[in-house]
Amino acid sequence: MHIILGATGHVGSALAEALLAKGQPVTVITRQAAKTEALRKKGAKVAVVDVFDVAAFQRVLAGGQRLFLLNPPAAPSTDTAAEERRSLRSILRAVEGANLEKIVAESAYGAQPGERIGDLGVLYEMEQALAAQPVPTAVIRAAYYMSNWDLSLQTAQQQGVVHTMYPVDFALPMVAPRDLGQFAARLMEGPAKDSGPHHVEGPEAYTSADVAEAFALALNKPVRAVQTPRSQWEHAFKAMGFSDAGAASYAAMTRVTLEKKYEVENPERGRVSLREYIAALVRRNTG
Repeated sequence: MHIILGATGHVGSALAEALLAKGQPVTVITRQAAKTEALRKKGAKVAVVDVFDVAAFQRVLAGGQRLFLLNPPAAPSTDTAAEERRSLRSILRAVEGANLEKIVAESAYGAQPGERIGDLGVLYEMEQALAAQPVPTAVIRAAYYMSNWDLSLQTAQQQGVVHTMYPVDFALPMVAPRDLGQFAARLMEGPAKDSGPHHVEGPEAYTSADVAEAFALALNKPVRAVQTPRSQWEHAFKAMGFSDAGAASYAAMTRVTLEKKYEVENPERGRVSLREYIAALVRRNTG
């Protein structure tokens, strides 16, 4: 049995669908059963569990052999880094008492030591903790999710603008959730041994200008990318609903992403291009 933590998100749901399409048994963990109804209809078992309930989480893990571990993102209104460390500690306690044969864990390109740099420091701590425990683990380091641009659809439609924290010509490795899910499925079915980190990105790197162009093509209207000045990053995150601590943390993560060189030799390449992803997003939401 494959157990998927984070199955209501973009990557977890793509992974669940990929495994179910192969006839694999899947249990998805969620706090809201309604969000997994589509997966249930495709054959997934649903376990309604809060990751902070270690005993209940362990009971679910006892019914499976392989776990996909995606630390759930904290609500923006919280101290996001502190909350994600708290959930990670709870998950690791549950894993410690389970008899798993393999873990596949979702991390990120920029994972590195640090206290308040978005989830980058938390994911680094996750990688280190998993490396120190006995269950064979495969770590995926994902490029920037193309799904991070989903919220830009509204401004692209209404204002002809895509807001970005980065210079509009700054190229960043990006990847579609479907490609991540399919790669994770291969790891879940693969040998029970340590591997990775596996760096996964799309066919090429993209800029915010490329994002705007993709929206323009999909919407058949002019769309341009507009950079938010660094001095306004925290204010912009607060306007999105982030707490003061969360805004500061995400602004720091943005700075790290902008300043770090993401040059990976022989990354795993997905097939979904940015244009294909944005076109599908527009079709789903504009009918």
